[in-house]
Amino acid sequence: MSETDPFRKFNIWFEAAVATEPKLPQAMTLATVSADGRPSTRMVLLKDHGPQGFVFYTNLKSSKGRDLRTNSNASLCFHWKSLGRQVRIDGSAILVSDEEADAYFASRPRGSQIGAWASEQSAPVNTRDMLEARVRDIMAAYEGCDVPRPPHWSGFRVTPARIEFWQDRPDRLHDRELFECDGGNWHAIRLQP
Repeated sequence: MSETDPFRKFNIWFEAAVATEPKLPQAMTLATVSADGRPSTRMVLLKDHGPQGFVFYTNLKSSKGRDLRTNSNASLCFHWKSLGRQVRIDGSAILVSDEEADAYFASRPRGSQIGAWASEQSAPVNTRDMLEARVRDIMAAYEGCDVPRPPHWSGFRVTPARIEFWQDRPDRLHDRELFECDGGNWHAIRLQP
């Protein structure tokens, strides 16, 4: 089935993944490049998506947060093994609004909220005990009240310029469809495997 709207096609594929993937169909690889040109990849979780882009949340002091604030180019990759499908998204990352970040942070489990305050993500820690002591201190500080979003914690929206859909086929003759955005209009081309 060919689709002319890459976001509609993504929705169809994502809904199929949610129905079939045994764990974390929203997991995606995020690739960034540091200020000195070093590429880095890691897994993050998709929290929102639509024509405006694909959203994930993180500590802004983490390596990915620092990378994206100096070089907004990002690449995402979903791999749904149960379906034999992959989606690659290349684009530019911008911070979500404070209102979006606050709303998502408020929806997180309390333990995750505490963890966002306790962890200086990507910074060295001498022992696990030190991190757990920090968690206990933060828990005590917010006992009996809501945990506010830390100022160093927010989300990024990757606005795509390219979205490629890959479907496994026999004899490695995979089906590939690339959507590219040109001035707000999306154009699809079929690629050889």
